[in-house]
Amino acid sequence: MKKRENTGKIIGKVFGEARALGVTALAAAVMLSGCGNAGNQARKGGSGAEQTENTQTSVIIAMPPTSEPEAGFDPAYGWGAGEHMHEPLIQSTLTVTEADLSIGYDLATDVETSEDGMTWTVTIRDDAKFTDGEALTAEDVAFTYNTLKETSSVNDFSMLKQAEAIDDVTVVFEMERPFAIWSYTMAVTGIVPEHAYGTDYGTHPIGSGRYILKQWDKGQQVILEANPDYYGDVPKMRQVTILFMEEDAAFAAVRAGQVDVAYTAASYADQSVPEFSLLDCETVDNRGFNLPAVPETVREDGVKIGNDFTADVQVRRALNLAIDRQEMIDHVLNGYGSPAYSVCDKMPWYNDEMENISYDVEKAEEMLDAAGWKKNADGIREKDGVKAILEFLYPT
Repeated sequence: MKKRENTGKIIGKVFGEARALGVTALAAAVMLSGCGNAGNQARKGGSGAEQTENTQTSVIIAMPPTSEPEAGFDPAYGWGAGEHMHEPLIQSTLTVTEADLSIGYDLATDVETSEDGMTWTVTIRDDAKFTDGEALTAEDVAFTYNTLKETSSVNDFSMLKQAEAIDDVTVVFEMERPFAIWSYTMAVTGIVPEHAYGTDYGTHPIGSGRYILKQWDKGQQVILEANPDYYGDVPKMRQVTILFMEEDAAFAAVRAGQVDVAYTAASYADQSVPEFSLLDCETVDNRGFNLPAVPETVREDGVKIGNDFTADVQVRRALNLAIDRQEMIDHVLNGYGSPAYSVCDKMPWYNDEMENISYDVEKAEEMLDAAGWKKNADGIREKDGVKAILEFLYPT
């Protein structure tokens, strides 16, 4: 029971594949993109009038509050983790993921793997510097991975035994077991400086990426400025301001000309704003909900887990048939989407047979009856005195 979407929290629990309607520096989303009324522009004088050149050097983006990293800009607490298209905004990464999901190089200049897959040797560039002027070396790379292995609350480094710097530009990863997609892990792991890493790093990050965090007003905005010592291509935008706004407020900011790009809800997709356009691009972002697959019980720490109703596999199968994905796409996503059936639709390893699942309420009812979940006098299904009830907690 899945959907693919990037269209805002308003449709956060719909089943289907929604198309992202734009992109920003931090995420893909439903986006209204303007022609730069809000951002700073270079200006030149004219005969009694000021003329505006098309040389915008800053951009203001409205993103939902959920885009703000609660624990700060520290890779150990999830910053940058899990993003297939990780952009080295503040911290650089060894590798990057290209648009076709192939691997490219960022800090790395060469990657070699032993035949048994137990050793990865990475050579890094020698011209990268942190924004405090210190050189980025293999010692920083090894420190980052060893630290995250021990402390990260998000990243899984259980496959890594240790990272060791052989010299200034060579780091060797010794693995606990072969891990074929280590290149992708390296693409979402930002490198931190050993000499400047501490408990407050997330709020005052020092990196070697395209941008420097100049200001963070929690719950309000983040201001990024281009790193003048960045080793790669100079960013086109010298300043990026991200405002954290709910979708309705973001759309109002668009109409007021206060932002250049805005993440908004699918319900606004059919509206137009002068000088703004809606960008529609497909994603492979599948969303849905997971149902408890174990009976209800109480753990030793007193936390209740599981659900007797959804622990029945026939119940989960019936619910999968009882969800009208297309109806939700048509009326919640305004048509911007297509049905999704798993966590990997459209990926190379997707099983097309998943699409044999179709909306069939009658069959779902029959499956519940056969599994012993019968309707009582109130129309609620029960089995052996257990009612068919489950709780959902999700953003509205």
